[in-house]
Amino acid sequence: MALVECVPNFSEGRDRARVDAIVEAMRVEGVYLLDREMDADHNRCVLTIAGDREPVMEAAIRGVCRAAELIDLTKHQGAHPRLGAADVVPFIPIEGVTLADCVAMARHVGEQIVQRCGVPVYFYEAAATRPDRTNLEDVRRGQFEGIREECLTNEGRRPDLGGPQLHPTAGAVIVGARKFLIAYNVYLNTPEVDIAKKIAKTVRYSSGGLRFVKGMGVGVRGLAQVSMNLTDFEQTPIARVFEFVKREAARYGVQPVSSEIVGLIPKRALEDAAEWFLQIENFEPTMILENRMVAVMGGKMAPGGPSAGLRAGIEPFIEQLAAPTAAPGGGSASAAAAAMAAALGSMVAGMSRGKKSYLQFERELSEAIGKLEALRAELKAAIDADAQAFTRIMQAHRAQREGKGSHEQVHEATRHGIEVPLRVAEQADEVRSILASLRPITNPNMASDLTTGEALARAAAKGAIANVEINAGSFNDEAFRAVYRARAAELKERNA
Repeated sequence: MALVECVPNFSEGRDRARVDAIVEAMRVEGVYLLDREMDADHNRCVLTIAGDREPVMEAAIRGVCRAAELIDLTKHQGAHPRLGAADVVPFIPIEGVTLADCVAMARHVGEQIVQRCGVPVYFYEAAATRPDRTNLEDVRRGQFEGIREECLTNEGRRPDLGGPQLHPTAGAVIVGARKFLIAYNVYLNTPEVDIAKKIAKTVRYSSGGLRFVKGMGVGVRGLAQVSMNLTDFEQTPIARVFEFVKREAARYGVQPVSSEIVGLIPKRALEDAAEWFLQIENFEPTMILENRMVAVMGGKMAPGGPSAGLRAGIEPFIEQLAAPTAAPGGGSASAAAAAMAAALGSMVAGMSRGKKSYLQFERELSEAIGKLEALRAELKAAIDADAQAFTRIMQAHRAQREGKGSHEQVHEATRHGIEVPLRVAEQADEVRSILASLRPITNPNMASDLTTGEALARAAAKGAIANVEINAGSFNDEAFRAVYRARAAELKERNA
């Protein structure tokens, strides 16, 4: 089962009955409400739901439509910027889903919102259709009142779907796909919002501040608040953000009095914060009792042994490999091995980044993690892609034998069946190279993890190259076959 998170933000944080009605509308079998936050000062609520793709999409659509019925933006006031009654609806991949899948979900949901509710839609982040709409703040600049007027004269400000005008009372909804985001606010011991705005300008990346941080200054409960979104807590930890705000606040003679999380936060983010502030040497997540119990026991013990555990995640794939069917086979196994190699590299780099002994390698470690994360995502997708490519070749040959297919279809299927494992081999080779570069700049106690990763990457490259060679043998375009074999031979030599 795929697992997707959706975190819709609604422009209502004071009327509990309205929020209850929206939550009720979103009750769909297979969708779980993980969290519900209401903020009267921001006049905004944030719901966190999770489940499989189809039910989560349906729940999101129903929530947007119900909000459009209940919330009138012409009467709405609050500290938080907003464009719609249902303001923002992001989809976040959790398990068995890629960011590209979430983009497709966002596009489908956007179309359904326009059809069912008549509320226009903007797309943002990974789902953006235009570069100037990637950032949420750029889409929402001017808010409901300003954009409502600008849409009448400026085509560049009109919605991606629906419109060209905004809905008269519900505005427009901004739908997107993104990685996990932490909504994090720091309160200052001053009511002067201008100070919070200056700090926010310094801390946010768009103004030259910390990478993966967005921020603004607002007034909440009589205090100035630096309101932030952390879009990649692994690369810019929450503790670093807090320290940055604290340092900047001191320049104006003020200091933080408290901070808050809106919605949910990954446990790993708080582990990083504990490590940062306590300065625990050689800290590892498995030093935490509950983490160790999950790793060793799968969370709980049942008669006869663990009821779950690490093998639960990989066992179905191993059993599919063992089944007497041609796919998945060696190509998928190669992609999986390379993905595991990339994961080991991310783990080693992540365990060293931010530690006092390796602060001088911060940039190199962050770059390595970014590259390995992208490679890991592509390699995971290649596990299925390789099996599908092989199946496509078999189907093309069968159709040709039965007189239902053409030589061109066989040719195209075979070409695709070569390019998929060739790409896996290239990516595995890149993973191996990155892992080798990590040795001198990471904790030497984790050298065995890098050794394992390099061995997996090398094996993955060899296995993928074998698939390239066998498929190229039946490819009847001599010029392209020579190109493929030359690329494979070069990779083979590097991974000997």
